[in-house]
Amino acid sequence: MAVVLGTEEIDVINALQSMEEQGIICGYHTMIDWDKTDIDKVTALIEVRVTPQRGKGFDDIAERIYKYPEVNSVYLISGGYDLLVTLEGKSLKAVSTFVSSKLSTLDTVISTATHFILKKYKDHGTIMTRKYEDQREIITP
Repeated sequence: MAVVLGTEEIDVINALQSMEEQGIICGYHTMIDWDKTDIDKVTALIEVRVTPQRGKGFDDIAERIYKYPEVNSVYLISGGYDLLVTLEGKSLKAVSTFVSSKLSTLDTVISTATHFILKKYKDHGTIMTRKYEDQREIITP
C-alpha cells in the first residue's frame, strides 16, 4: 500500500491502526470459494419479521440474533420483512435446525422466510465464477 500511495510503510501502518482504533475499519475478511474445497458449507439468507420493542426498536432483537456464532450478518431492511440474516451452516438440516430451534423461538420474532444460496456469481465485490475461454485455435477442413 505504501508504494501505491507513495508514502512510507510506517505511515500506512499508523494510519491503519488509527482507523482501527476509531472504529472506521471494523475488521478484515478472506473470500473463500467453498465449492473448490472438500468442506461442505450452506449459505442462507433469512428474512425475519419481528415486533419492534417500545423505545428500542429493532436493536435488541438484532443484537440477540447477531450473537449466535452461525450468523454472519444482520441488516435492518425495508419491505415486507424487518431484518435480513445471513448465516453459514454445515448442511441444510443445520440451517433448518437453527431457524426452527433458535431464531423462530425468540419472543419478538413473528415469522421467517429462508432462502438458500445455490450459486455465488459475485460476493463482496469479488467475481466468484470465471468463464473459461478456450485458447486453442479453431481448425476447419
